[in-house]
Amino acid sequence: MLGVDVGMARVGVAASDPDGLLATPVKTLKRDIKKNSDIFVLLKLGIERDVKQIFVGLPRSMSGGETASTQMARDYADELANQLVTAGQEHIQVRLVDERLTTVSAHRSLHQAGLDGRKHRAVVDQAAAVEILQQVLEMRRHGQHAPGELVTPGNRKSGDVF
Repeated sequence: MLGVDVGMARVGVAASDPDGLLATPVKTLKRDIKKNSDIFVLLKLGIERDVKQIFVGLPRSMSGGETASTQMARDYADELANQLVTAGQEHIQVRLVDERLTTVSAHRSLHQAGLDGRKHRAVVDQAAAVEILQQVLEMRRHGQHAPGELVTPGNRKSGDVF
């Protein structure tokens, strides 16, 4: 499995071990809205690691409502699902999972690990992706085998901008 934290400038990526016990950071991708190069790198990572599911964090407001960031994550997940189909990888599911407070938690973990606050930016997206994926792994351990919301390819029309 892969966990993905989508931001305006960067995309954090984490992966689980084959047994689905532990999430670890993989990399931070530079967000490329015009060419989607970040989505293509993510697609390549998914294929190379033989993943079955990619979990994209869905940043809801504290009350559970939708925000501009929520829509951005939905659009990103839609585009990823569509590119997986285009690449013949429709067997890889894309799922959206609630990620409230994962970035806050990631900053706290980095601070507790002794990393200087100025250096957080370089790794906080990966740490947030780890938090997202670790949350999914915990949900699976507690009987939720398909946590989150399944993204169905084809929700967006070709040429839509996100």
